[in-house]
Order: sequence, then structure tokens, then C-alpha cells
Amino acid sequence: MALEFTDANFKDKVLSSDKLTVVDFWAEWCPPCIAIKPIIEQLSKEYEGKINVGKINVDYNAETAVKYGITNIPVILFIKDGKVVDKLVGAQPKSNFVKKIEQHI
Repeated sequence: MALEFTDANFKDKVLSSDKLTVVDFWAEWCPPCIAIKPIIEQLSKEYEGKINVGKINVDYNAETAVKYGITNIPVILFIKDGKVVDKLVGAQPKSNFVKKIEQHI
């Protein structure tokens, strides 16, 4: 199951992690966000133990969304060693996620 990131735990769970972390910036009212939810869950299971996969709701965690310049959703950031190493914008096929993950693990 995908992790739940918040403004409060983002530093500890994402920025301080020694693993690649896939962060899905989303909101409940966003149809493309809902469309990729199953992909995020699949990736979480398939890469369990190798990477971290999670979601952060921009409606409740505006501080982190603003910090990363999130103006459209969904935006998926790939963060490693505290730095953004890649990004996907909008609903994407699973193959695009896998390609980015494999490049950075």
C-alpha cells in the first residue's frame, strides 16, 4: 500500500530516506489523480523494499506543494538523497513510471 505523506512527515519519510521515493501530489477532486491511483498502488507493491511510493494530498499539505512549485496535479516527483531527480506531470501510463524508477534505483 502506498505511503501517506504530509507536511509534518515529508522530511523524515522522503527527504531523509536513503531509497528512491516516488511522491504523487494529488487531490480527491482531480479525475486524472484518481485515474493513476491504481498504478501508484501497483508500484508500491511491486517495488516494496526497494523504493518508497506514496501520496501527498495538496489540499491538506499546501506547504510541501508550494515548496516544490506544484501548480497542476497530478505531479509525480522522484526524490533521491533529498533531491528531485525526475518528474512526471499528468496522468501517465504505468510504463512511464517504471522507466523513471528503473533509471534511478
